[in-house]
Amino acid sequence: MTPYEEGSFLAELSPDDRDDLQRLGRPRAFRRGETIFREGEHSTWAAVLTSGHVKAYSDREQGGEALLAVRGPGALLGEVAVIDGGPRSATVAALEPVKLLTITGEQFMEFLRTHGGASVLIMRTLCQRFRDADRKRIEFGMFDATGRVAQRLVELAERFGVPDDTAAGGGVRINLNLSQEELAGWVGASREAVSKALGTLRRHGLIETGRRKFVVRDLPALRRHAR
Repeated sequence: MTPYEEGSFLAELSPDDRDDLQRLGRPRAFRRGETIFREGEHSTWAAVLTSGHVKAYSDREQGGEALLAVRGPGALLGEVAVIDGGPRSATVAALEPVKLLTITGEQFMEFLRTHGGASVLIMRTLCQRFRDADRKRIEFGMFDATGRVAQRLVELAERFGVPDDTAAGGGVRINLNLSQEELAGWVGASREAVSKALGTLRRHGLIETGRRKFVVRDLPALRRHAR
């Protein structure tokens, strides 16, 4: 069983291509909260995430973060700036202690030139991100804060959920060190609106929350609430 998140870049690479890429990488570790890439900076290296989770976000003009994505083990990071030579489009920071393999831009581009399957995989990954961004833009116009919070919790439970049997009836614990402020930045709402939405979902018996803790008690019902 692969240690990487299902559908991630490393998980989808062929074993030979994955071995070739990993041989190019230099191991690095980052502490929780440490910045890996900074939005707007010019740097010429990419990375693959081998353990832990990171967030990609953009700073809002009025303050706070607009969370763009959460990436798990196996994710490719920083490839767009290496491919097009532009500045970093987002800040990437560690949500917990993480480990990476860093690859120089020159090595990464040579890898793509000699591994056609990896190049196709990157194109497919970028297309998926564009589709996801379009879907989230539609959600902002169609759903209120409670609906958007429910949608993100469903996504997190499906991607990072582990069985939770600490309470009667069980459930799915979201195995991710994400705060309510970060969740608010992801759904494009104030912290107060997200707190109210979480309270509504708790009253319906769909979730349980704590400090950086989210447990989905009824995932099918939460999916229905997110539609």
